[in-house]
Amino acid sequence: MAEVAPAAPAAAAPAKAAKKKAAKPSKKTGPGASELILKAVSASKERKGLSYVALKKSLAAQGYDVEHNSAHVRRAIKTLVGKGALVQTKGTGASGSFKAKGDYTQEGCEEGGEAQSCQAQEDWR
Repeated sequence: MAEVAPAAPAAAAPAKAAKKKAAKPSKKTGPGASELILKAVSASKERKGLSYVALKKSLAAQGYDVEHNSAHVRRAIKTLVGKGALVQTKGTGASGSFKAKGDYTQEGCEEGGEAQSCQAQEDWR
């Protein structure tokens, strides 16, 4: 029998391909809870302000998932009251009724509104 040289190992096995990580779900685009709250309260024509329950209904009508994000809504209300963007006319904490303190719309700053109102806009953010 003729000696047969063992075949050279085939090309070295290619390095293992890096495993692709699953793509993280992208952060939700669109306005945050505080922006939606300000819009809803500003749009309200109620003399005594918009109640917390009515505010949640308004946010739900705009397509915001209030049931799963109720903590975000409560925190946003408390923050807006603390910064002065909202005035709490009744109740304490996140419950009660709320009025917009002034015109905190972004359009006023974009259209060349007063510098003071634009500064107040940026202060409450």
